[in-house]
Amino acid sequence: MKERWKQYNGAIIPIDPPHINVKENRQNITRRIIKTRSYFARWVENFDKSKQKNFWYVICDKQYNLEDYSVNTRSKIRRALKKNSVKKIKKEILITDGFDVYINAIKRYKTLARPMKRAEFENSIKVLNSRYEFWGVNLKENGKLVAYAIVDPLKNHCNYSVIKFNSDYLKFYTSYALYFEMNKYYLSLSNLKYVSEGARSILHNTNVENFLVEKFYFRKAYCDLKIIYHPLIKLIIKLIYPFRFLLSKIKINFFHKVYVVLKQHEIFRNER
Repeated sequence: MKERWKQYNGAIIPIDPPHINVKENRQNITRRIIKTRSYFARWVENFDKSKQKNFWYVICDKQYNLEDYSVNTRSKIRRALKKNSVKKIKKEILITDGFDVYINAIKRYKTLARPMKRAEFENSIKVLNSRYEFWGVNLKENGKLVAYAIVDPLKNHCNYSVIKFNSDYLKFYTSYALYFEMNKYYLSLSNLKYVSEGARSILHNTNVENFLVEKFYFRKAYCDLKIIYHPLIKLIIKLIYPFRFLLSKIKINFFHKVYVVLKQHEIFRNER
């Protein structure tokens, strides 16, 4: 029987994309959580309903030509494509050349998480199975890799799993070049149902989300967040939930992760 779940950051999440419903009953999911020693299972239901919810995926499900975008966006795409070459690349190229892009990109993030070392980064790429696809943005003048994407195509949709930009070259509109070419490939040429940038950020709206909605006509696909906790974790959540605001003020990575889980629980509670 094909496995329907995967482990991710201490939780289990469905392998299938969000528009495919989880059919497993709660008892089996709970047993799976305990067996895998996970903290909780998370999935969504009622994907892309018209009613506004507190949880969503950022998706694009329409084919757009260059002339469909605003004058400002068209101008930046044209300038981007003059400076940059965007194409699929082999995994080995990303392993060799991607670390510098990764390190430069995460310098811009406001996070307490420790960045990967080169060996960790390389291994994180090596372990990806053959279904993943890799994209690179290279400067035309010298061939330097300045951005990359890891894409997970699944069942008539694809997820833009990881996208990193070397911030030193954002002035060449590398983000415009990459999103334009990937959207064209997956929506217009491959005719997929939709592409997804992923679920909403738990803590706040991100600049990437706003950028995609404003410039490339992505939209929010609202859905219901579902969580089942490990019995012990459920008890801990109940005990510390009232103190989530205090935990948000502690600038230590462990407490930040706990606060993210509590914020996620708040979204889950408010939808019930």
